[in-house]
Amino acid sequence: MKKLFSSLFIVTLLACSTANAQYAQGDKLLNLGIGLNGYYGGGLPIGASFEYGVTDQISVGAQIDYYTWNYGYVGYKWRYTFMPIALRGSYHVNELLNLNNDQIDLYGGVQLGYYISSFKDDTGYIGNYNNAYGNQVLFGIHLGGKYYFKPNLGAFAEVGYGVSAVKLGLALKF
Repeated sequence: MKKLFSSLFIVTLLACSTANAQYAQGDKLLNLGIGLNGYYGGGLPIGASFEYGVTDQISVGAQIDYYTWNYGYVGYKWRYTFMPIALRGSYHVNELLNLNNDQIDLYGGVQLGYYISSFKDDTGYIGNYNNAYGNQVLFGIHLGGKYYFKPNLGAFAEVGYGVSAVKLGLALKF
């Protein structure tokens, strides 16, 4: 998976020219990415987030992710599945930091939502019985940055707490 993402990143970098794409009010931002590890158990969270720029510094929107992982030993196996859904808001700090690079968008923010989780074992039981994680409230924080190769296409990286410690992917702006 790392090789696939690295190859995609390099191809995109080589295929795209420089841009004038700093964040602004009215922008519609879409991130499509993969996390390096889920906070509850294992797995690689894949997901998307969408935000709308309500001011030149603040954007609000939603995110959804999905990941699953298995445990097992001889005679018994089980699978956990998680789907975090959250509202999110970000504060874009380029103006605050007097950052004049139009290709970079730095931001930080919070998420508030819900973890939908399920459990299935090889006896056929489906539900939350013995599910140590259960459905629960999601509160997360993130710090991130985007680098735009073209005005509407770039890459993003986020670190934080809530779904994944690190998330990387493709950034689109409409």
